[in-house]
Amino acid sequence: MTSASSTPTTAAHGAQGVIILDPISTYIDPALPPGTIAPGVEIHPGCRIRGANTRIGPGCVLGREGPLTLENCQLQADVTLASGYCAESTLLTGVTLGADAHVRPGTLLEEQVSSGHAVGFKQTLLMPFVTTGSLVNFCDCLMAGGTNRRNHSEVGSSYVHFNYTPNRDKATASLIGDVPRGVMLDQAPIFLGGQGGLVGPARIAFGTLIAAGTIWRGDIEEGGHLHYGPRREGTKVILPGVYRNAYRAVRNNLLYIGNLHALRHWYEQVRARFMQGDPFAAAAHAGALTRIASMLAERVTRLGELAQKLAASAANLPPAYAAETQFQTDFAKQWPALSQALVQPVSDKPACAAFLPHLGATSASSYIDALRATDPETRSLGTAWLQGIVDDVVARVSIANHTLSPPGRGRSEG
Repeated sequence: MTSASSTPTTAAHGAQGVIILDPISTYIDPALPPGTIAPGVEIHPGCRIRGANTRIGPGCVLGREGPLTLENCQLQADVTLASGYCAESTLLTGVTLGADAHVRPGTLLEEQVSSGHAVGFKQTLLMPFVTTGSLVNFCDCLMAGGTNRRNHSEVGSSYVHFNYTPNRDKATASLIGDVPRGVMLDQAPIFLGGQGGLVGPARIAFGTLIAAGTIWRGDIEEGGHLHYGPRREGTKVILPGVYRNAYRAVRNNLLYIGNLHALRHWYEQVRARFMQGDPFAAAAHAGALTRIASMLAERVTRLGELAQKLAASAANLPPAYAAETQFQTDFAKQWPALSQALVQPVSDKPACAAFLPHLGATSASSYIDALRATDPETRSLGTAWLQGIVDDVVARVSIANHTLSPPGRGRSEG
């Protein structure tokens, strides 16, 4: 659609078949030449599209319910953004976000992820079919689980992932599900009930249900159970700057970093087979790898900030915390070397060679269809390959096998 009021940029895109409903109220960055927005994309009044790395694939609908700003984002296809703000993020086919979404850098939303209105994402990775309600603040976390749009992991409305501690650190990313099993799209969904929250860094097993109104403060390592609160009331002495269970925080961060390495390999070895058919899919694939790299850098940076704080914490722990004191001291001293180990590439496991030929042999044309057509034995090989990558990353950090016992099942204090 063109108009006498069009800028040269909007007119050029309109001439290529982009549907710009009100050119005078629409801004498209001159850095985006024709061809970077697919023909048939609907751009409603009040949209601002910026950034040379932005790509908007076929079937996308932008700003139907209000103004929308899009900056350096890759939208693969059939993405609907009602209104809000989205920057330095990648959204795969079929993502739908309600009005007033606030999507900040480092976010990767995979196929058919959806949300209600007024959600906040940052450094957030939602795997296929994950659904969130409205008024959700879900930053610094990875969520998987579910098999399709009717059987999906869900976050209830008014839910918060608490990602900032009283000691002012953000080494708090939570694994809600995991990558090695989550990518196979055959795991039981996870349900986080509305008007609740999760205190990071947490690990939550597939098949977990946390009741509405519950603030959960620990790990759940075995699925198939309903968990609910509220916790009993109580008080304890505050020691500013002191961590009482740093081992759990460190180990959960290492597992998160390992999962990001596994996901990077998944995109390089598996996703690439299904995302090179057109320029918008290829741009989304490249964008996803960029997002994963930024997530990895963020997590290592945040863990490094925690390491600096642990040196001071160890000096102020009570005598009863001797083992914890030793762990914190050792981790802080070893961090410069450990940080380098965490960002080094991980070699593919032999299981990769056993998994990929079976996946490639399927006649399915789409990523999701290909996984559904893969037999359970082959999926198990893929999970073993990816879990080996996670284990390799954790094993690089010898402090992870410190004499402190790892946290047990169920709740554990942060």
